[in-house]
Amino acid sequence: MDTTKITCPTCGKPNTWHSDNPFKPFCCDRCKLIDLGEWASESRKIPGNTLDPDLKIATQNEADAS
Repeated sequence: MDTTKITCPTCGKPNTWHSDNPFKPFCCDRCKLIDLGEWASESRKIPGNTLDPDLKIATQNEADAS
């Protein structure tokens, strides 16, 4: 079993990466849910350029048409 030492990205607690950990790379379900909440509230984002509002509408219309 691979046991690589990692740090929980939410709380910073030392952790071990192994196949039996259902929360990896997090140390627990709580840290996993905190991270999910940050993405859902858009506190965390992937850096990039802001889309033009007209482009957003056109992209959404194309998705709706398919």
